[in-house]
Amino acid sequence: MSKSIYSNERVCIVCGTPIGLHKHHVFGGQAYRDKSEQYGCWVYLCGYHHNLSSDGIHYNKKLNEQVKQETQRRFEQTYPNLNFREIFGKSYL
Repeated sequence: MSKSIYSNERVCIVCGTPIGLHKHHVFGGQAYRDKSEQYGCWVYLCGYHHNLSSDGIHYNKKLNEQVKQETQRRFEQTYPNLNFREIFGKSYL
């Protein structure tokens, strides 16, 4: 498993709980899940903030965009010689 460029603390990045964590690939889908894993573009979320409620990242557009934007910023800091848009197909900033 790759290290996350967002956070490697085993807590939900939204509420901070260490209970019931899910690994969420920030740039998912078939096209980008492997790249998210390769470049560490994943986060820990509790079930509630992942996909078990309407506040989860899969249903909450605002939360999804915020995490994508912050992950892109961290990607660009971590990999300054790589082009985010070429790898992930678009910019979220």
